[in-house]
Amino acid sequence: MSLPSVSRAQDRSVPISSFGLTPGGVLLIALSLSIGWGIRGNFGHEYGAMIAGALSALAACLVAGREDWRRRAAYFAFFGAIGWSFGGSMSYGYVIAYAQSGHGPTVIYGFACLFVIGFLWAAVGGAATALPAILPRRRLTEFFPPLIAVFIAWTLQDLVVWRLDQTVPDRRHESFLYWYDTDWLSVLTAMAAVLAAAVFRRRLCLASVMILFLCVGWWVGFGGLVVLLGLRMCPPRGDSWAGMVGMVAAMLVWLIRRRLHAAAWAGLVAGVIGGLGFSSAVLFKMIEMKSGYRTNWHSILEQTYGFINGLGIAAAFGCLAARLPVVDDAPTDPGASAAALSPRGPAAPEPRRWTDAFAVFFVLVVITYVNIEKNPEEWVKAKVMPAEMYGLSAWGWFNIGYLAVAVAAALLLARHLRTPLALVPASWLGKGQLLYVAFLWWMVVGNFERALSGFAPQRLVTEGVILINAVLATVLVLWLPRERLVEATPGPTEAVTSGWRLGRVACWGAVVMIVAVLAQSGLARAFYGQTPAEPGHQHFRFGPKAEPARPVKGLSHP
Repeated sequence: MSLPSVSRAQDRSVPISSFGLTPGGVLLIALSLSIGWGIRGNFGHEYGAMIAGALSALAACLVAGREDWRRRAAYFAFFGAIGWSFGGSMSYGYVIAYAQSGHGPTVIYGFACLFVIGFLWAAVGGAATALPAILPRRRLTEFFPPLIAVFIAWTLQDLVVWRLDQTVPDRRHESFLYWYDTDWLSVLTAMAAVLAAAVFRRRLCLASVMILFLCVGWWVGFGGLVVLLGLRMCPPRGDSWAGMVGMVAAMLVWLIRRRLHAAAWAGLVAGVIGGLGFSSAVLFKMIEMKSGYRTNWHSILEQTYGFINGLGIAAAFGCLAARLPVVDDAPTDPGASAAALSPRGPAAPEPRRWTDAFAVFFVLVVITYVNIEKNPEEWVKAKVMPAEMYGLSAWGWFNIGYLAVAVAAALLLARHLRTPLALVPASWLGKGQLLYVAFLWWMVVGNFERALSGFAPQRLVTEGVILINAVLATVLVLWLPRERLVEATPGPTEAVTSGWRLGRVACWGAVVMIVAVLAQSGLARAFYGQTPAEPGHQHFRFGPKAEPARPVKGLSHP
């Protein structure tokens, strides 16, 4: 089945083809994810990955030229951030060391595992970023109540676990909570929160079912691969990768069953390119280290990997932008006129209007806070800030300041929902650009503040490159998008999703993985032979130097 293409815009100076992005648009998306990934290297884990997800999703939304997408810019940033965050639970430090070990079987194993980790990470990120381009507004906004319940539950969980960590030394490796160093407790908490929200609301919405489906998939993957089969990727480090395998499988099954083939396709395309990107970025780092220069090569690896991940998002969304019909922003009132729903017509009554404000608040305040709140600890360690001032810790003073920002942002967003603020542009394109630029520079400045107290020449390839890329991204995001680039053809989204051939993408992905892993392993051995690329960071999965799993008292070793 062929997919209908979007109609040509009135501005015929812009060619419209089967790929809905210009080269500049592809560059902006890749740079956005690279910047976010470079910043993530300083903050780490799930919270740091949100930065890259939000920036790349916003960039894809703005440069695709789809007016129906631009009115959802905040949703793109919100879902992109959440989707890319999940992969932050996977451990990969030892896996990189495997690829650099010089031991033949371990090198091959390392590059294969890097591809798998990259695929899992990008598959969820790509699929989640695609949801605002596919789901009707009433379905999209259904995700907010259960997700807010999960966020609240996770916050309470963090407070309890933090309190336990304060009372018991080395709690992470000594308590029953340490179950193969995975996020099993967070998954269990999420399931409980969604069920509790469903009881409170007296219904189980489609979004809640999806979240529960993903959680069950996580448990099947972790329980089957690690607990039952005893498969461990990089012992003694964490095995959240197994839960991610189950979650990605559950995600694809759910999307296909709901006939959201376009989102599944976007996840597979982004995943394959992301897997290739992670393994290739490590190889590039090894080749670059042969130059003899001493610098922060790991940051270069991260920014390179982010750039290639961005190419994956661009590849998926370039195709989606040219093929998907107009997304349904219909209000809950079925009697709304067609003129009210037209991009050129007056704004229609929208269900759950508060979700737009919440998405903006989440991106600008929540994501920035959960990352930048780690800065005071670095400032105190560097002795550029007192640990305590007037009886309150430096972190406490930071929280007071950020609370003031959060309250102001919430009040202004609530005011804007009633009467638009003059500062906010009237066009959807202007709103999206303002959100992108504000979030980008908020994080660039916060990242620079973190590094400033211990700045060294090696930081130039991190903060220096991020600054230059952020300047270029700002120019591109303001320069490239036009008010009306392409106009989507109205029609139900489900009408085109059956055209995606998911099996073919999966088969090609398997071929790419096999060829890439063999080629990358061969090149690594050609450059280094049996010599480790980084002698000070050696780990082996096989052979006489293989490291056994660390004995602990948790659930993994009763």
